[in-house]
Amino acid sequence: MKEEVEAFFKSFQDNLCSALESCDGGALFTEDLWYKGEGEGGGRTRIFQNGQVLEKGGVLFSAVTGTLPEAAAKALLLPDPHFFATGVSVVLHPISPMVPITHMNVRYFEAGNGEAWFGGGIDLTPIYLDKAQAVNFHKALKKACDQHHVGYYDEFKKWADDYFYLTHRQETRGVGGIFFDRLLATSEISLPERFAFVQSVANTFAPVYTDIMNQNRDLPYTPEQKQWQLLRRGRYVEFNLALDRGTRFGLETGGRTESILMSLPPLAGWEYNYQPEANSPEADTLKYLKKDIDWINL
Repeated sequence: MKEEVEAFFKSFQDNLCSALESCDGGALFTEDLWYKGEGEGGGRTRIFQNGQVLEKGGVLFSAVTGTLPEAAAKALLLPDPHFFATGVSVVLHPISPMVPITHMNVRYFEAGNGEAWFGGGIDLTPIYLDKAQAVNFHKALKKACDQHHVGYYDEFKKWADDYFYLTHRQETRGVGGIFFDRLLATSEISLPERFAFVQSVANTFAPVYTDIMNQNRDLPYTPEQKQWQLLRRGRYVEFNLALDRGTRFGLETGGRTESILMSLPPLAGWEYNYQPEANSPEADTLKYLKKDIDWINL
């Protein structure tokens, strides 16, 4: 399926970049084409900077072949270290603390022994929680999941809660979303059916997130709220560098460093033992950064 999947991911990157440019209205993506090596594929790194809403963002497509290091092949339980991988990865860092950070990715992996699977996910990281927006975000993801399997949302929502979790802070990265990996074909679900689900997830992202951008883009904020955003960005950096498996996989397999680390914000902050005031908007947001919240029925 790799040619069909690769073609869709390229088209998805094009469409998403157009939607984000149109919504932001202040800047355009710049493209950096790169190649892994002779006959090993490459990618299109598209970076967005200094827009009206988005301070920095990336929408990255890649399609590469190669040989996994022994440790990585062992971790994936693969007897054959040869692989093909393609996907689109997205991280968006807004200027305003009132607009949430967001991440999404969709990917396809084909091992040398013929085993193939899909992975991906979407999550939302509000600096200041808007409960109604978090509920609507989860409802949109549930709708995309329910079109393909009634059990997908509950399973993948829990997976996101467990994955996007800063164990050293005992808090979730944000309000979660969905996360899934190694979706193989089974006796009940074919690989093309898995692909159809991944397409639905991809196509859900732009309308959901641009709606949040438009709702929040003109909300006022103070210098103190901007400082809180920098501290929360620091948490984002901690997760991506210390815990994210995709970052680790990319670096361990000789991936392109600039593309892998594009997920980091342009500025972030750390303040020793910072504690927000009780009953403040900041403290209220922190109360919801935990696992197993039923966002659909909140």
